[in-house]
Amino acid sequence: MTFDLALRLAAAFACGVAIGLERQIRQRTAGLRTITLVASGASLFVTLGVLTGNGTAGVTQISAYVVSGVGFLGGGVIMRDKGSIQGINTAATLWCSAAVGVLCGAGHYGPAVAGTAIVLLTNTVLREVSRFINATPVSNADLVREYMLTVVCREEDEIHIRTVLTNSMYSTPLSFQSLTSEDLADRPQQVRVTATLKLHPKDQPKLEQMASRLAMEKSVSSVTWTAAEVEAAPE
Repeated sequence: MTFDLALRLAAAFACGVAIGLERQIRQRTAGLRTITLVASGASLFVTLGVLTGNGTAGVTQISAYVVSGVGFLGGGVIMRDKGSIQGINTAATLWCSAAVGVLCGAGHYGPAVAGTAIVLLTNTVLREVSRFINATPVSNADLVREYMLTVVCREEDEIHIRTVLTNSMYSTPLSFQSLTSEDLADRPQQVRVTATLKLHPKDQPKLEQMASRLAMEKSVSSVTWTAAEVEAAPE
């Protein structure tokens, strides 16, 4: 019995090392030690269920607690940087490593090895596939870019311009994010109305048409728009 439990822990350790090496080579937030500890710890918790003699029900219950605990651990490696989310792939790898550890702890070596292989294939082979897809032309990619449309008009026509902007957003349609107004200190009786929206880069001509229509308004003195750079989505 002791040898069998030790074999389960050793299997979890080996699977954790295999997954962790790939993460460590790529210098991810959760590397060799973290992944190995997660897999080994999950195996130890399931082994506890076996030792207490609660049978399948005990192992299943402990496995559920392991999943919840790893969920909190995975949340710790997810970070927000300049509006983008980083670390989701690492968190998913942690989650899968815990599943591999649970399988080892329950004595299911075949599925554990298969799970390890799937994780490694996903983080290596599918990485290249995703890079190939990301290299496709922008018109075929599922990208979103943030745009800012700025209109300077007379103060008394602010409500009219805001109404025109709002109607244009919903009739095009475009993804309307916000609409703000501010007085211009260097231009008395002038107001700057700024609309923030998100759309696919291929729909940029719609924004240009909207700007052209607004420029024809008598109360409008200037119309400008800017676009943020599209960044490659991190894992």
